[in-house]
Amino acid sequence: MDLKEMVSGGKKVRFVFYRKGELWYEAESGFRFPVPVEDTGDASFLAEDRAMLFMRYIRKQIAEVEAEKSAVA
Repeated sequence: MDLKEMVSGGKKVRFVFYRKGELWYEAESGFRFPVPVEDTGDASFLAEDRAMLFMRYIRKQIAEVEAEKSAVA
């Protein structure tokens, strides 16, 4: 999973579902990541948006996935 590949070139993310206080989005690559509702403040979250705006959340989810892989190995 490469963050730069997921967000470069005007790539998009799409809203998939809401569950337990998190908005789940999916990058064009198929990678899914949560956006905690508590982080949204008064911002607007669209059904489709530029992936670049979600780098913070994508990066955090990549780190969590990598940590889980390390714990299993």
